[in-house]
Amino acid sequence: MNQQQSEAPAGQKPLTNPFRDALQAGRPLVGIWSMLNSANAVEGLGWAGYDWLLIDGEHAPVSVADALMHLRILAATPTVPIVRLPWNDPVLLKQFLDIGTQTIMLPYVQSAEEARRAVAAIHYPPRGTRGVAAMHRASRYGFARGYLGAASDTLFLIVQAETKEALAAVEEIAAVEGVDAVFFGPGDLAASMGKLGQAGDAEVTAAIDAAAAKVRAAGKVAGVLAASADLAERHVRNGYHFVSVANEAAMLFTAAETSARNHRAIAAESRVRTGG
Repeated sequence: MNQQQSEAPAGQKPLTNPFRDALQAGRPLVGIWSMLNSANAVEGLGWAGYDWLLIDGEHAPVSVADALMHLRILAATPTVPIVRLPWNDPVLLKQFLDIGTQTIMLPYVQSAEEARRAVAAIHYPPRGTRGVAAMHRASRYGFARGYLGAASDTLFLIVQAETKEALAAVEEIAAVEGVDAVFFGPGDLAASMGKLGQAGDAEVTAAIDAAAAKVRAAGKVAGVLAASADLAERHVRNGYHFVSVANEAAMLFTAAETSARNHRAIAAESRVRTGG
């Protein structure tokens, strides 16, 4: 511990990354995708028993302010937040880092060079190019006095490989120093393979499995989004470090559709009583 860190206020938690810490348990971490951008949903899910929850800023209308709200909510629960940004952009990365995002997922990383640019954007000089601010939520508003020196240790970078081109370059991407994990998205990969809308296709799954083996061989963490409940169980049992096993929007809408269908069927067989 350096001198700056030793001067932190009494009772302050150490500057670490909770997702990296959770991985030390040695078992797959199961998580849920959050797309509703609902404070109540995120808070409830934070107590539901998942290891991690992804706040989706790519395909859901999640702003920096929205993500900040969700991070604050999850900080009071046992669930670790991951934030997916809309793009691998240094300006966005700076904003999301300053609000206290520690575990970041970046979509559509196609090459080692793109991965290196992401690494540079999240670290302070001389390692990277992140802009320096004196007070923000990430540094506990300046009260984490060792933050500048320890900031890199608080971060966990996940890059997504979700096309044929990315899978072809996955060994080089995984080898980039500062990339902590590679996450596989079957939806875009299926489209890239000419199988649009077939995220659970066996050929897509096999391609992901082969690429994940290369990521693990490089000593990096491999994650995947499960396209179905059966694939979720398969991935959890098949050596992935972390697996998205559910999507809160899909859970809600699927249950709602089932309820509506079942009750409309009952209603179709029934008659409304009139009179006494």
